[in-house]
Amino acid sequence: MEAAEFTKEALSEIRVRPVERGEEARYQEQMEQHHYLGALAKIGETAWYVATWREQWVAQLSFSAAALKCGVRDRWIGWDFRSQYGRLKLIANNSRFLILPEWHRPNLGSRVLSLTERRVVTDWQARFGHPLLLLETFVDPRRFHGGVYRAANWIELGLTLGYRRTKAGYSDEAEAPKRVFVRPLCRDPRVQLTHADRDHLQLTGAAKIMLNAQQMRSLPQCFTLIADPRRSQGRRHRLSVVLAIAAAATLCGMRGYKAISDWADGLGQKARERFGCRREDGYYVVPSEFVIRDCLVRIDPDTLDRALNAWNQAWATQDDALAMDGKTMKNALDAAGHQTHIMSVVGHDSKRCYAQKKSAPCP
Repeated sequence: MEAAEFTKEALSEIRVRPVERGEEARYQEQMEQHHYLGALAKIGETAWYVATWREQWVAQLSFSAAALKCGVRDRWIGWDFRSQYGRLKLIANNSRFLILPEWHRPNLGSRVLSLTERRVVTDWQARFGHPLLLLETFVDPRRFHGGVYRAANWIELGLTLGYRRTKAGYSDEAEAPKRVFVRPLCRDPRVQLTHADRDHLQLTGAAKIMLNAQQMRSLPQCFTLIADPRRSQGRRHRLSVVLAIAAAATLCGMRGYKAISDWADGLGQKARERFGCRREDGYYVVPSEFVIRDCLVRIDPDTLDRALNAWNQAWATQDDALAMDGKTMKNALDAAGHQTHIMSVVGHDSKRCYAQKKSAPCP
């Protein structure tokens, strides 16, 4: 269809839907071929959409995790780096927006964005179990001026500082700053995002933390007395560093070896230096997923627990009251066939586990 023929009635036939599993290869292939940034792997909370006109693909969009740091966005919201960390999941980043080459038509981009905004809130809640309050995106002014986002009523906040993520952390020098656009998905998103009550925001679990420089430096010291069970041959990373990074990632909300490894890969050079990482060719390098897993499965859990408690005592909130709780573990039996029982002592304010005892109750 020619541009002149793409009328208002044709725009009304545009539909936006999630990409089906069997279509993911096609989606990635076209993104790799036509988007200047290439394809983007599906990691964490990610949603892919396709816009169609009479079953023909006309555009592709990707929404993924919000940027960890963005000065103009954070100032606009009004939160600091500590309060925002556990709330970043309430923001999604429009990390890719591709109009396929043969479908550059007037008003098509803003129409696709508007349709996506209408359904992403419901889709995100159903798929990931929490709401979305804000969308963000970054536009490279060397290539685009952001007219599509402005036409779809996105708000331009300003420019980033120009640093970009690299394999070694962040670039040493500022390059081309990006334009930052946001799109509220609720009334008063800044009030909602800074709300003190986590339950009001439908956030479950304990609040995540962001470690400061002193906490990063102190973590490896807690593990220096733990004997390294690995052979010295081929050992590249000190055990205390590996355990410190694994503990820090867990404190920041990561779960599983892959998530811990991804968190470590995202550390900047300053953070890697604070953890005491190995220096190679002028850069600090972090342990791989295999090294992290290999060390954690070899260390005695009680020894690791004592080391972590030492760090916790130095940095955790002081508690005026303690709570005791016990649970019987389903399907966990000892050698005599008795079910295992775990008793824990937890601080009311810090949510810190002071002591944990595992035993099999008497029959």
